[in-house]
Amino acid sequence: MSDVILSIDQGTTSSRTLVFSPKGKILFTAQREFPQIYPQDGWVEHDPETIWQSVLKTLQDAHEFCEDNNHQVKGIGITNQRETTLVWNRETGECLYNAIVWQDRRTAAVCRKMAKTFPIEKLNAKTGLLHDPYFSASKIAWILDEVEGARDLAKTGKLAFGTVDCFLIWRLTEGKSHATDATNASRTNLFNIHTQCWDEDLLQLFNVPRSGLADVKDCVADFGTCTVLNEDIPILGVAGDQQAAAIGQACFEVGDIKSTYGTGCFVILNTGEECVTSKNRLLSTICYRLEGQVTYALEGSIFIAGAAVQWLRDGIQIIKSARDTEKYCRSLESNKGVYLVPAFTGLGAPHWDPDARGGLFGLSRDTGRAEIIRATIESVCYQTYDLFTAMAQDGVDPKVLRVDGGMVANDWMVDYLSGVLDIPVERPKVLETTAFGAAALAAIGAGVYDSLDTVKAAWQLDERFEPDMDAETRETVLKAWKSSVEKVLTN
Repeated sequence: MSDVILSIDQGTTSSRTLVFSPKGKILFTAQREFPQIYPQDGWVEHDPETIWQSVLKTLQDAHEFCEDNNHQVKGIGITNQRETTLVWNRETGECLYNAIVWQDRRTAAVCRKMAKTFPIEKLNAKTGLLHDPYFSASKIAWILDEVEGARDLAKTGKLAFGTVDCFLIWRLTEGKSHATDATNASRTNLFNIHTQCWDEDLLQLFNVPRSGLADVKDCVADFGTCTVLNEDIPILGVAGDQQAAAIGQACFEVGDIKSTYGTGCFVILNTGEECVTSKNRLLSTICYRLEGQVTYALEGSIFIAGAAVQWLRDGIQIIKSARDTEKYCRSLESNKGVYLVPAFTGLGAPHWDPDARGGLFGLSRDTGRAEIIRATIESVCYQTYDLFTAMAQDGVDPKVLRVDGGMVANDWMVDYLSGVLDIPVERPKVLETTAFGAAALAAIGAGVYDSLDTVKAAWQLDERFEPDMDAETRETVLKAWKSSVEKVLTN
């Protein structure tokens, strides 16, 4: 029998389970999309049972593939949409409310009010984060405050809360394990990234009982045993999706940087043992924690990337498939002065404006489908440039960027990104670096991999894109982009 690892990749719009060989090859993929719920402007939710069933079904399909092909599953890795928050009853396992998604803005006013009594500098010194509805703490507090009887249940220790990884571990182990990893804990605004503990000051600030929070483990650890399949399988590796992508991209040296283009876009720069504090509203976060040793990162978060392409497909319905975007981009010699600022759920780094909303600028009588599609793809590149500008102001000057995620299958986009950033961009052969990162952690836990060096050896370059945009064009488009962003900002 050949050894394999199962990797659960629970994302914002779909759940997948992939089967990886020890050499990092994808042997099988099962995927299920699920609907987004928008109860009010700026609110984004998921049905917890839909999340669970999508994960369970893809996991069962992947395991059936392994059984049919005589593969021995050595362990399970989990990666997940970060910050998305759930609260459930320990006795019944049922959630009290829908999962509140990371994109959700409902607690913006609470966060602004809190910043007046608990300065951002003080919060940042503990968590590396900011007062923003993006993070989990205010979401937990909202559910406890708004769902009748929730506070009383929480006080008696009958509730459990956490991020999606936490919820899945609970379900996969049938309630025997309430655990999370350091990367996911670091995105809650309740976890002190220096002491590596839930912080009492922050628990009091957000009014979140310690009794409901999970045990925080290394990214490679015993997270419990999955007992919902035909055989019991250990869960051995967990990381939030962006940290998992950094691991899958082998960003293990100080200065290594990757950018993932999924529902949102997230840039992570490895800063090693030093926790760098940004002066330009980037986040300090945990890149990974292995054997108790923390590796830190500097991160920029863009809320809308692939979600904008999904809007083109499902919202205004001007494309049938994401693959269509490349041919429309190539059909134009320029963007004809059309710019989209996709602030559909506010703007993330470096602006952090939860009240901003999207805008489409520069329209003329001959603006059509191709111009709007190209403006959407370009917007992802420009937002990445804004993050790189903030990093440069913090004294960081990356020389090469590694990219991954579904959007980077578009050669035109990656080439344009290289031109806008004016640095080479590298795309790996395996684009599923998030899932591979989780699989690699589990492989280390199972003894299939010796260390991160094995992960590094498995990384392979697909194509390197060199910048070919002239300076005048770059200056023109970036100036127009900046002007467009200023029009939607509210702070």
